[in-house]
Amino acid sequence: MESDFNGDGIRDLVVADPEAPVGSQADAGEITVVYGGGKGSLRINQDSPGIPGAAEQGDQFGYELAVYDENQDGCSDVAVGLPYEDIDIRDTAGNLTGVASDAGMIQIIHGSTAGLGAGDGVTEYWQGEGRPLGGAAEAGDYVGYALAAGETAAGVPFLVAGFPGEAIGTDQDAGGAAYIHGINRAVAAFNQDTTAGGDVPGGTEQDDQFGASVAASPNHFAVGMPGEALGSYTFAGAAAVFSHTLVNGQPKPLFGMGQDQDNVSEYEETGDNFATGLAMAPYRPSGASSTNESLLAVGIPGEDNGGVRDTGAVQIFRITAAGTFTELNWISQMTPEVTGTDEAGDRFGHELAAINTSPSTVSTGSTVRLAIGVPGEDSGSGATDAGAVSIVPMVGAPGASDSWLAPGPDTPIADQEDRYMGQSLAAVPSHLHVGIAYGPVAFRGIEKYTWNTPAGGAPADRLLPGTNGLAANGKALGAKIR
Repeated sequence: MESDFNGDGIRDLVVADPEAPVGSQADAGEITVVYGGGKGSLRINQDSPGIPGAAEQGDQFGYELAVYDENQDGCSDVAVGLPYEDIDIRDTAGNLTGVASDAGMIQIIHGSTAGLGAGDGVTEYWQGEGRPLGGAAEAGDYVGYALAAGETAAGVPFLVAGFPGEAIGTDQDAGGAAYIHGINRAVAAFNQDTTAGGDVPGGTEQDDQFGASVAASPNHFAVGMPGEALGSYTFAGAAAVFSHTLVNGQPKPLFGMGQDQDNVSEYEETGDNFATGLAMAPYRPSGASSTNESLLAVGIPGEDNGGVRDTGAVQIFRITAAGTFTELNWISQMTPEVTGTDEAGDRFGHELAAINTSPSTVSTGSTVRLAIGVPGEDSGSGATDAGAVSIVPMVGAPGASDSWLAPGPDTPIADQEDRYMGQSLAAVPSHLHVGIAYGPVAFRGIEKYTWNTPAGGAPADRLLPGTNGLAANGKALGAKIR
C-alpha cells in the first residue's frame, strides 16, 4: 500500500532509525514521517505523546515497518516492529514476576486527516497471558522481527508478523508467526507444528527461525525459515506459502519450498540461508481475466556460485490460484547479461523489493519489477562493502532490461566503504526507495529511483540527513523505509 497517513491523496514516507538515541537511551529508535506535498514532518518514538511505553536502551523502535489501512478509514497506519523490546511478566494478580528480555512487540500507530498518531490511538501486540498473540513472553522471541501488510483480494486488511526466536517445546529458535486480519483484529498464531488450518510445511526444529522473513500479495503470503536444516545441511533454508483463505480460523498452508525439491533449481547446501530475503507481487498471466496469482522472489544470500563463497542468488516462482508453484528464473551475477560479477561476500539477494506497477493488466517484464540488494558488493574503485542494487524484470529474461545502481566515481552515489547499499529497499509503483543507513554520516539518507532508471543513473530525488525533518546525525537513518 502507498503510505498516505493524512488521507490527502499525496504519498508520504516513513523512515526508521532503529539505532537512534532517545534522550540518554542508546539504540532506543525512532521513526520520521515525511508528509508529501511539503506538509512537514513528524518524529515519533516511545517517549512521544500518545505512544505507550517508554524509550529504553536497545528497544530499536522501527527495526521493522509495514504500512496498511488497518481500520479502513482511508488513512494509512504503520506497524512498527520492536523485536528487542523487554516485556514484563506478571502473574494473574498483576504482580511483576520477571522480565523477558528481547521478547519483542508490535505497535500499530494510526493515521488520520490530522496525521499519523492522531487517529485511533495505538494498537499493541505481544505475547503473554490474556494477550492477543497468546503464548508466553519469553526472552529472545523477537516478536515483530519481520512484518508484511496489505489488503487481500477480498478487501480484508491483514498483517503478517514473524517471531523467529520463538521456542516450540524444547526447540530453541524454532520460530513462529501471527496472521492478524480484519477490522476486528482477529489473530491466528501458527508455527511449523500447527495443523488446525492444514499442515504447515516441515516440523519445528531448533534454529529453523520460522518467521525471520515474510512477504505478501493480495492473493498469498510467504514465511521464510532461513535456518531450516535440509537433511544434513544446516541453515540451508526454506519457505512456506499460504493462502489468505482461512480454515478453522487459520490461514491455509499451500506448500513448502526449498532447494531439496526436484522442481527447485540447484541443491541445498549448508549456509545457503534460502529465504533470508522474500518479496511478493500480484501476477496476471497472459489470457487470464483477473489478477489472482502471485510472483514470489526468494533471496539466497549464502549461495556459493562457481565455488565462490556467499555470492548469493535469487529464485523467482509463480504461485497459481490453485495453490501450485513453478520456478520462472534463477538469477545471479553469472546470469547472462545481468550486470556484475560473482564475488565472495556479495550476498546478492539479502534484501528484496517487488512491485507490479499495473496489477489490473497482463504482467510483463516492464510492469513487474524486482529490486535485489547486494550489500556486500565492493565498488569498482575497491571500496569494501559499498553495496549495490540490481533491478530486474520478474518475468522474461532477467538481463533483458536490468539496471545496476552502485556507488562509484562515475555515478552520483558517493563511493565509500561500509555503506551496504541494498540493505534497505522499499517499492511503490512510481519509485524504488533505497535507504543508505551506514557509512559517512554526510552520505547517508534515502535515494529515490524510477523503476526504469538506467544503469548508473541519477536518483530522481534524495532525502539527506538534516533535511525534510530528518535527523542530522542519525545512527542508522533509512535502515527501514515505507
